[in-house]
Amino acid sequence: MNPIDLIIPAHNEADSIGAVLAEVPALVREKVVVDNRSTDQTAAVARGAGATVLHEPRMGYGYACLKGLNYLFEKSNPPHIIVFMDGDYSDYPEELPKLVAPILEGKADLVIGARHKALREPGSMTPQQVFGNWLATFLMRLMFRSRFTDLGPFRAIRTDALQRLQMEDKTYGWTVEMQLKALRHKLSYTEVPVRYKKRIGVSKVSGTVKGSIFAGVKILGWIFKYSFK
Repeated sequence: MNPIDLIIPAHNEADSIGAVLAEVPALVREKVVVDNRSTDQTAAVARGAGATVLHEPRMGYGYACLKGLNYLFEKSNPPHIIVFMDGDYSDYPEELPKLVAPILEGKADLVIGARHKALREPGSMTPQQVFGNWLATFLMRLMFRSRFTDLGPFRAIRTDALQRLQMEDKTYGWTVEMQLKALRHKLSYTEVPVRYKKRIGVSKVSGTVKGSIFAGVKILGWIFKYSFK
């Protein structure tokens, strides 16, 4: 048996988290929602929908992901695969099986859900998101000869491979850190095209000028940091 567990970082996603959890396929053993200092009913809604709820008081996407990882790593029967998904209902949880398929088939250690333009609902990504993804993946191809086309948060990775990466970013650089370290550790990886729709609510990152700038600086910082290693 190859157990699959899911981590969903969530900050004030009470309006969406129930719908997300309701559509997670049955092949997922445990759904872990990390409540990242929400001021609404995110935790209560998630718990009512059958999720394990953890609380991370330090604000930051990376902090929330690390909280979930520490919980899963310490289980007596850790998962074979860990999937990450946002709690804003922009992803399609029912596509999770095709995301984990390359790993289950032994073809990849890491799979990124790539939000290709043809599969994106109009307006689901802001212009700064589209440009930021293009610039980051262009630089990764240029500097590291990678094949990544997206930094999409909907992703799956073998637990043993993820443990080797020793993730550390606490905020906006989590996704690019994982991909850069996957390249450095020579993990096998692939991308799977996934659909993407407008999120419920306003993005905490791309929905503000400050968030967009901080995210861009953090992502570029990780790329240039690794280019000199």
